Amino acid sequence: QVQLVESGGGLVQPGGSLRLSCTASGSIFSIYVMGWYRQAPGKQRELVATITSGGRTNYVDFVKGRFTISRDTAKNTVYLQMNSLKPEDTAVYYCNTGTWTPAGQADSWGQGTQVTVSS
Repeated sequence: QVQLVESGGGLVQPGGSLRLSCTASGSIFSIYVMGWYRQAPGKQRELVATITSGGRTNYVDFVKGRFTISRDTAKNTVYLQMNSLKPEDTAVYYCNTGTWTPAGQADSWGQGTQVTVSS
């Protein structure tokens, strides 16, 4: 079983920055992908960014140039640096990992952290 613990959400003014963190723990052989998704009220959960074990990153268009995903492999931790935040970035942000465990492949989600962008 894989546990994900997120932190770093909060209230920020438009144009401000936040850094989200997510640490994975449990019976993990390896993590092949880590990512961030978000869900705004009344909307479906959507992809924000992913990073592979090899460091390859992928961003959706609406965050390119503003958000940066990174990972610390030794700590099983993924980060999301969010700059130039906009009110439309307001959402619950979820961490997601694809891992190999003793039981096989696992797709795991964190509990979510609220990000609110408002003046």
